[in-house]
Amino acid sequence: MRKIGLIGGMSFESSAVYYRMVNEAVRSRLGGLHSAEVLLHSVDFQSIVDLQMAGRWADAAKRLADVARGLEAAGADCVLICTNTMHLVAEEVQAAIGVPLINIIDETAQAMTAAGIRRPLLLATRYTMEHGFYADRMAGFGIEVMVPAAEDRTLVHDVIFKELCAGHVHDTSRGALHAVIAKAKADGADAVILGCTEICLILDPNALTLPGFDSTAIHAKAAVAFALDGATEAASKKAA
Repeated sequence: MRKIGLIGGMSFESSAVYYRMVNEAVRSRLGGLHSAEVLLHSVDFQSIVDLQMAGRWADAAKRLADVARGLEAAGADCVLICTNTMHLVAEEVQAAIGVPLINIIDETAQAMTAAGIRRPLLLATRYTMEHGFYADRMAGFGIEVMVPAAEDRTLVHDVIFKELCAGHVHDTSRGALHAVIAKAKADGADAVILGCTEICLILDPNALTLPGFDSTAIHAKAAVAFALDGATEAASKKAA
C-alpha cells in the first residue's frame, strides 16, 4: 500500500472528513481492520487565510511547497492539497516535489466527464469562483463552469468561512444554498460542484435538484485508488 500525504488544516473540519473517507474506502476495499497509510500535516489555517486575504499567493505557494517536501521526505508516495482554493498554487507545489500531486480539479472534472456533464454550477470560496484557475482547468476537459451572481458568491463565501470552517451548520444557510442552485438550474446548469471541501458538511450531493459532485469525496477516492492501484482515473485518462 502506498502512503498518502495530506496537506490539511484548511480547514481542519474538512481534513477530518478526508481522513474518515480515505480510511473507510481502504477498509471497504481490503476488509477486516485495514486502514490507510496516511501522513497528515495540518497547517495553521489562519496563517493561510491571512495570505489569501492579502493576495500573497506566492508566499502561500512557498508555504505549501515546504509542507509537501516534508511529506515526501517522510515517505509519502503522493500528496493531496485538502482544499480547492489552494489548488490556485497546485502547479508550484507539484514542481517542488518528485511524487504525484493528485489534483482535485482534474479528478472532479474526470468524474463529471464520465457522467456527461458539461455546464456545472461551482459552489466554492470567492477565490475559487473568481480567480479563473478552476474554470480554466475545467475548460481543458470540455467543461464550462458556471458561478453564482455576485451577491450569491458573497453568500456562499460567507457560509464557508464564517460558518462551516468554524464548525457551524445552519439550516437557513442550507436553504439559501439550495436557492442559489435553483437559480443556476433555471439558467441551464446541468450539475453542481461542491467545490469547497467544507460544503459537503451542509449539502448532500445526492439530495439536490441537480446531480451533485462532492469534490472532497472524489479527491479522497482518487487518493485511495493511487494507494491501492497505483493510478487515479484522471491520470489514467491522461495516459490514454
